[in-house]
Amino acid sequence: MTNHSHRDAAQALWYTAPGEAELRSEPLALPGRGEVRVRATFGALSRGTESLVFGGRVPAAEYGRMGAPFMGGAFPFPVKYGYATVGVVESGPDKLAGRSVFTLHPHQDLFNHPQDAVFPLPDDVPPARAVLAANMETALNAVWNAMPGPADQVAVVGGGVVGMLVAYLCGQMPGTEVTLVDIDPAREQVARALGVSFAAPALAPTGCDVVVHASGAAAGLETAIGLAGDEATVLELSWFGSGSVPVALGGAFHSQELRLVCSQVGHVARSHRPRWTHARRLAAAIRLLADPRLDVLLSPAVDFNVLPARLPEILGRPGGTLCQLITYP
Repeated sequence: MTNHSHRDAAQALWYTAPGEAELRSEPLALPGRGEVRVRATFGALSRGTESLVFGGRVPAAEYGRMGAPFMGGAFPFPVKYGYATVGVVESGPDKLAGRSVFTLHPHQDLFNHPQDAVFPLPDDVPPARAVLAANMETALNAVWNAMPGPADQVAVVGGGVVGMLVAYLCGQMPGTEVTLVDIDPAREQVARALGVSFAAPALAPTGCDVVVHASGAAAGLETAIGLAGDEATVLELSWFGSGSVPVALGGAFHSQELRLVCSQVGHVARSHRPRWTHARRLAAAIRLLADPRLDVLLSPAVDFNVLPARLPEILGRPGGTLCQLITYP
């Protein structure tokens, strides 16, 4: 057991009102039994989810499901939220002390954490890229649910971080033809860097074996259904909150006998559930981040100390940023 940290206060990001956030100092006790002390080095904003939190747009009926691990406060405000943190273990058992780890923790510079909830990084996964671990876990679970195979034609509608990672994973299979479909032409450069094709919705290939929808827009789901071939699976990854979304179940939906299924990272995919725990899945997702091409998903970093002032710009900007990287001083 090593112990290098004697500091007893931490700085954490709190969402305090619609469109407002601040850094708050909070006391930090010594690590308890089974805990480690982690000093954050990198973090990431989940633009889709955290824009809902920042704007106070989390539906009351979803307060329970929207809670993040180790969240502070309560919805709507004030709340300490976030789930992508990479740091160094400053105090803990010898097998963890000094190691860079990923953990699901809100944005905070120093914190105590259960030692079985930190995941050491492999040597070939740099700390900055490791902030993508939670997104990669979602993508991995989605691929398990969608079940594409070698030589399949796959379309992924919606080029956010998760959509890009799903396309990337499918593109690793021998012979697959993977097309990332998005209305933003700037996404083409990212898709091609990850080794997959790109198309605007009107030019996307039809008759696909597997279609994944990750755009978060009703129009994207209609596009996804239109790209599916006979008896194909359309996997829905978007979360629409408490909203009602029109779905194009007329036209060829019935004659083609399409399957519309959902994927939710809170549950290990049914195909793997008997053998895989959440911890095993997250550890696997971290190992999948060894490819340097994935750095294309990271934006230039913003300093944690100025994050509250930058949030309106970061979370309000359409397109542009994929994964907003945070650096801790």
